[in-house]
Amino acid sequence: MANWIAAQADATTTMKLSRKHRTSLSLTCTLLFASFASSQTLDVFAHVDVIRQQNKTHTSHISPENVVVWLTPTQKIETPLNARPLTGYKLVQKDKQFAPHILVVPTGSSVDFPNLDPFFHNVFSLFNGKRFDLGLYEAHTHRAVQFDRDGVSYIFCNIHPEMGAVVISLSTPYYGVSTHDGSVVIHNVPPGSYKLNIWAENVENDRLNALSRTVDITPQTNQLGTLQLQTSGDIMTHHQNKFGESYPPLPKDTY
Repeated sequence: MANWIAAQADATTTMKLSRKHRTSLSLTCTLLFASFASSQTLDVFAHVDVIRQQNKTHTSHISPENVVVWLTPTQKIETPLNARPLTGYKLVQKDKQFAPHILVVPTGSSVDFPNLDPFFHNVFSLFNGKRFDLGLYEAHTHRAVQFDRDGVSYIFCNIHPEMGAVVISLSTPYYGVSTHDGSVVIHNVPPGSYKLNIWAENVENDRLNALSRTVDITPQTNQLGTLQLQTSGDIMTHHQNKFGESYPPLPKDTY
């Protein structure tokens, strides 16, 4: 009799442990499923069309390359899956050009400006992004700038008017840059609500702001459609030096 009671007690204990194990396993599966579902991200697509209005009746399509499109979350996203580091970015000066022409960095990043030409450069920016003046520095030296606020910085050289580049610092990792055919892909975007923002060279801010809007990104709504832009000038060609004056002519043997 005692053996039978002991056996029944063991069976009851086993059943309780089994039930507890099933409950724990079920909870673990639920948490894993929720984590898996929340980690799902999407590729978001857009197309850019850029036109230049030559007169009231005629327009021409120009290259839609290097238009930057980004999504700023309107709600908290705990862990961006494609967060980028704050170091390792370069805007190289070579053959009296900056490379790359467009550089997108996370806000807070440090950007290095190496001078690979055999003559002096003077890199500066006096626009609404990051304002700075690196002064004269010689061949094969470099200086760095921290882009500590969101914004668009137009970069020039105070010696060579043909040199121009743009640094865009963003506090969101969800952005894309258009290709030569106007295609834009923003990778690894969690579903949610975002503000759509656009930047394009030589397009007025009012026109860019008019295209901004709130968008809901879901598996069914990850297409942003065609973004049509109209140019209004050429800031890279028609800019002044850091003193707000026209560039003086330089003898060819000085650069």
